[in-house]
Amino acid sequence: MDNEQDNPHAGPSLSSTATWAIYRYNGTEVLPQEDTIATEAPLTIKIDGEEFATLVYTPTDTIDLVTGFLASEGLIRFVDQMESLTVEEERGFVHVKLRHLHQLSQKMVSKRFIGSCCGKSRQFYFHNDARTAKTVRTTLQLSIQQCFHLMNQLQEQSEDFRATGGLHNAALCTANELLLSRADIGRHNALDKIYGHLLRQQIPVRDKVIAFSGRVSSEVALKAAKIGVGILLSKSAPTDLTLRLAHDLGITVVGFIRRDQLTVYTHPERIRECR
Repeated sequence: MDNEQDNPHAGPSLSSTATWAIYRYNGTEVLPQEDTIATEAPLTIKIDGEEFATLVYTPTDTIDLVTGFLASEGLIRFVDQMESLTVEEERGFVHVKLRHLHQLSQKMVSKRFIGSCCGKSRQFYFHNDARTAKTVRTTLQLSIQQCFHLMNQLQEQSEDFRATGGLHNAALCTANELLLSRADIGRHNALDKIYGHLLRQQIPVRDKVIAFSGRVSSEVALKAAKIGVGILLSKSAPTDLTLRLAHDLGITVVGFIRRDQLTVYTHPERIRECR
C-alpha cells in the first residue's frame, strides 16, 4: 500500500522516536494503526570550517556524541581542547573549533592500517584505533548476580528499544547500579555518547562497567578500550576478532546474559565465581 500521504514530514525529528501511520495485519484482518519508529538523521561535523566527518545517528545527546567521537578518533583528549562547539540540529551541522588541530589525526581517520602493537598479537585495522585504544587495567570485580542485575537494569530503562525494536542501548554502571544510559541506531554512536558525557562531566572510569544491548563487535571492544572501561556486559554474542582484541586490551567480555545464564569469554579473573 502507498502510505506517503499518511506521513507528511517537514524535516527530521529531533528525538529518538517518531510516530508513523501504518497498516498491520493481525492474522485475520488489516487495520490502520500508528507505530513508533526509531529516528535517523545525518550529522556533519566541521572542524575549523572544514568538513571532517558525517555520522548517521539518532538525534539526541548531540554534544555528547560529537565530544566522544572526536576523543575516540584521537583529535582531543580533554574537553578544554575544544575552543567552541556549536550545534545546528535542524540543519544537521556541528561546528567545532579546536585549539590545536592534529593534522595527522585528521588525515588518518578511517584509513586502513594493519599492524601489531606493544609486541602483542592485536591487529588494528585503522590508524586512529592503533593510536587511541589502550590496554585497560582495573581491579574491579563483579559477581555473576551483579552481571544479571546490571543487564536487567539496562533492559528496564530501554523504553525506546521496546517501542521501536530499532535502537542500541549502552549504559555506564558501577558494580551495583546503572549511572546513565544512551540510545542510538548505531552501536558505536551510543558508546560515543557515553564517552562524551564522561569527558564533559569529568567522571572517572576505572571502577566502571559498560552494559550493552547488542552484538559485541570489534568496534565495541575498541570503544570500551578508548573509554578505559575493563568490563563489558552484553545480552548478545561477541565475534572472534572482538575476543582477540579484548584479550590483548585487558577487557572482560561477558555475553549472552539472559535469564539465568551467561558466558565469560575473556579475562575471567574479574568475575568472582570464575577465579
